[in-house]
Amino acid sequence: MNIALLLEDSDLSPTLLEDRGAYIQAVRQGVPGKIVEQAVKALGERDLFVRLLSTSSSNLNRLYHSKLLTKVQSEGVLDTLKVFNEAINVFGNESIAKEWLHASIPALDGELPINLCDTFEGRRLVRESLAAIEYGEFT
Repeated sequence: MNIALLLEDSDLSPTLLEDRGAYIQAVRQGVPGKIVEQAVKALGERDLFVRLLSTSSSNLNRLYHSKLLTKVQSEGVLDTLKVFNEAINVFGNESIAKEWLHASIPALDGELPINLCDTFEGRRLVRESLAAIEYGEFT
């Protein structure tokens, strides 16, 4: 699950993971719907993207074929991919990152980080937890 390759496969620059200007520009322009399909295939998190995009499982397939997602949808998808990328960077391993995202975390009141990724504030909390791990504040 290489997030940079996933972005490239969706005709997006992987620089938007680190470059705030590129990220903002991509959100404003809208990202192609195929990024949702690529993300679901790569991450195996269909339910997360259904919740994130406020759609049904059957309607998610329709989004795959959208020329461009809305600004809100684009930001949600890209921000979620950034969280996955950050988790991989913190743990240095995709499988460990995914395991952590699916584990009950005491610092998150026992929530699974993956279940918080459908809202902006939830993703912020997950990022804070990842930063604390990265800087040795807790594991």
